[in-house]
This record gives sequence, structure tokens and C-alpha cells, in this order.
Amino acid sequence: MTPAAAIDRARALLLAEGFSEIGQGTRGESFYFGLPGAAGQLRVANHARTPKQRMKHPEVVASLVVTAPLSEAALRERLSATLRDFRERRAMATGPS
Repeated sequence: MTPAAAIDRARALLLAEGFSEIGQGTRGESFYFGLPGAAGQLRVANHARTPKQRMKHPEVVASLVVTAPLSEAALRERLSATLRDFRERRAMATGPS
């Protein structure tokens, strides 16, 4: 699937995982998701963030960047890794339960 279709599919999969879409970049190329009642955001976009963007928005703890066509299986694999990163980084930020 094209990068745009993969991003749309990733958005649908995140919603099915219980995430809510909480924002969108000004150019419509970045989408931000969060879990209800939880800190941290997950970003889905067609470009990587710059160091300046990372400093300005530390609330984004993980990103899925899609810049080339992907199969459904490849998208799911990358999304799974992004979700794992998101959960691990949130756990590090909040400390032990």
C-alpha cells in the first residue's frame, strides 16, 4: 500500500487498540494519538521529526514514520514495534508502579 494508505491503516489500527486521535499537524501529514487517562503521545507521520521538534514536544514518546510503500504485514510489524516502544517509554517516564 502507498505511504498515505499505510498511514490511514495505521490510524484505524490504533483506534482499534483503544487510542484516541488527539491532534493533527498543521500540514495534515502528522497524526497524534493518546490513550485515555495516560500521559504520552504516539505520532504517525510521513516524515521524521527534527531535533527542534523533539525538544519542543517531549510528550511524543514514539513515532511510526511511513515514507515508502508497505505491505499489510510490514505495517503491522512496524506498528507493533512502535507500540512496544510507546509502552516502554511511558513506563520509564512514570517509574515503577
